Amino acid sequence: QVQLVESGGGLVQAGGSLRLSCAASGRKTAMGWFRQAAGSEREFVAGITWSGGRTYYADSVKGRFTISRDNDKNTVYLQMNGLKPEDTAVYYCAAAKNTYLTPFATQYDYWGQGTQVTVSS
Repeated sequence: QVQLVESGGGLVQAGGSLRLSCAASGRKTAMGWFRQAAGSEREFVAGITWSGGRTYYADSVKGRFTISRDNDKNTVYLQMNGLKPEDTAVYYCAAAKNTYLTPFATQYDYWGQGTQVTVSS
């Protein structure tokens, strides 16, 4: 059984930073962060392999967000810098079915409960 618990969301002004954490247990696999804004589809944000050696980002966050993991702590992080109002969404971490990176939500079978990120202008 895979369990995922996100934390670290909140309200921040444009240009500010937040770090999201995802406590993950139960599977050695690639992990991803997704987000869903009100009235929008869930979209891929970033992914990381089990080893942490490879990462992949959506174009909209490239250069601003950094995904990392600490397998000793069973935790995946999403450092978000230069936040914009359009980054406002509920952020979810997810465990991939396989060990390779993928931006497709259908390839992830366990999801956290989500954490709200709100960026004010």
